[in-house]
Amino acid sequence: MGLLLDVPLAAQTEEDRPCTILCAPELKIEPTFTIEHLARRPRLEADGAVERVPRETVFELIFALDVPTEIPRIGLTLEAIFVPFGDTAVHPFTGAPADAAGRHTIRDNGIEIESELNIELFDTDRTAGWVSSHFDIVDKFSPGETPRAASVYTHKLNFEWDTAFHVFNRVQKVAWLRNVEVELSLDYLATGLPKAGDVVGDERYLDKASPWSLSFVFVFPLAPLAP
Repeated sequence: MGLLLDVPLAAQTEEDRPCTILCAPELKIEPTFTIEHLARRPRLEADGAVERVPRETVFELIFALDVPTEIPRIGLTLEAIFVPFGDTAVHPFTGAPADAAGRHTIRDNGIEIESELNIELFDTDRTAGWVSSHFDIVDKFSPGETPRAASVYTHKLNFEWDTAFHVFNRVQKVAWLRNVEVELSLDYLATGLPKAGDVVGDERYLDKASPWSLSFVFVFPLAPLAP
């Protein structure tokens, strides 16, 4: 597959590096705070009691590999998402409760994988270097959430609208800071969520699970560092 990536020459600038369909990738780390169940929070029934799912804020650590392409306004992204502080009452693989391991909760720090097609809406050249935005079509590979899930991990269709604020774009002395971004991401998870009437564990969904979430993302470049 000689179609993938050309090796850039050391003397070339980022703009001068040749591409063959796919261009030189960029590796980033993205600490992220996500508000789940943003809208249309479902009601759950358990033991005759009905409660509405509360909004939750989850901290995620994302490693993203951005791959520009020669196709105008089109890019690709591969993400590995790690939840370092998640917890659960029951081990998702063994089914053992936390007290069987002598704990109050079990650390639930599973990894999710996303493959994204990025469609640029507008770039920084239209906003004097301050703001850019793109729409993403995402294949999300994450733990199954419905009674019909035939695998522990399932593929889901996700849509994202990301708007990035390039808050350090005027910095001169520390060049890598110009690639640091603060980003808002609005997500709609289109498939793979429980529907009204589904029973998950000991809870029955009276409404469809909420597909909406909002993320606050801090984007730090790892390679290359300099813009």
